[in-house]
Amino acid sequence: MRHLNETRRLSLVLVVLSFAAGARTGAAGGPAALDRLQARITQAAAAAHGTVGVAIKHLESGTELVVNGDEPFPMASTFKLPVLVELYAKAKAGRLNWDEMVDIGPLDQHLGSGELAVLYDPPGIKLSLHNVANLMMMISDNSAADICLAKAGAADVNARLAALGVTGIRVDRLCQELILDYGGQDTAKLKDLPLKELRAAMPRTSRTEEARFASDDRYAADPRDTATPRAFVTLLEKIWRGEAVDRASSDAILETMKRCTTGQQRIRGLLPRDTDVAHKTGSMGGVLDDVGIIYLPENAGHLAIAILTKRTRATSEQVEKAMAEIARYAYDYFYFTAPVVTTGSNGR
Repeated sequence: MRHLNETRRLSLVLVVLSFAAGARTGAAGGPAALDRLQARITQAAAAAHGTVGVAIKHLESGTELVVNGDEPFPMASTFKLPVLVELYAKAKAGRLNWDEMVDIGPLDQHLGSGELAVLYDPPGIKLSLHNVANLMMMISDNSAADICLAKAGAADVNARLAALGVTGIRVDRLCQELILDYGGQDTAKLKDLPLKELRAAMPRTSRTEEARFASDDRYAADPRDTATPRAFVTLLEKIWRGEAVDRASSDAILETMKRCTTGQQRIRGLLPRDTDVAHKTGSMGGVLDDVGIIYLPENAGHLAIAILTKRTRATSEQVEKAMAEIARYAYDYFYFTAPVVTTGSNGR
């Protein structure tokens, strides 16, 4: 990780110079300082050469900032977070058991990221549902996610979001279907094939950049499996406050998110090495996303942050650098300007 490189040092100097005069004023620096933060975020986002949506909320003070905050973006694998919330809700209601053993066979191995699709030969393995959910979140395993979504039910996930007052997130498809749709495949014909047969049936020719961009644009225009940055911040705040299910379930969700191993150069990329971040990433087709909660040091509070992108034409490294800079600007601003938080003020 590039935690002590020149970019991080420059970011810190710039933000300190801009915001230090308002440090710990109790109003998070005031409107002018918040406008400067928004300008820096907008400038950083331009490096993605696409559309970037950002929502940030300091959870204790309520101070927030949005850039394209109400525009829908493809979620990619960030949809796995609302799926996890619904699983915890079902467990709380006694409708599923985290210790249930799940048979994972050839038909459960799906396209995309993770280990289940590549490490286990027939007849497969058995894992507890809890461990399947861990794979979904920690390494963003798509096969595990599709098992979890089948258990949660897309309709129930969306109903849960609506009941929580989270508008702007919709979950529609399995990862398998989403990937096939993105590639322009005959999803209905291919989605239920064993993985080996499915891979054999898919075209092996490399696509031109023009064809890839066309797929990216089609994916970005699809209203299914989308979220707004503001909606994700609302969901994150519900989790943080213990309102998504209950306090114990919310704490368990946050601890799982802290163990996420993907996207280390996104929200986490330029933060101090010991910063706790509970987050979930997503990547596919010109989309690089990261949503989560940054734990600020020295009782400066917590930041719910969602950075969503689409139709990016820069390299993944360039997009991730832009995301890291956005997160670092927010971290510095709220660390130096947010009021000191009284512990226990929200029951945490």
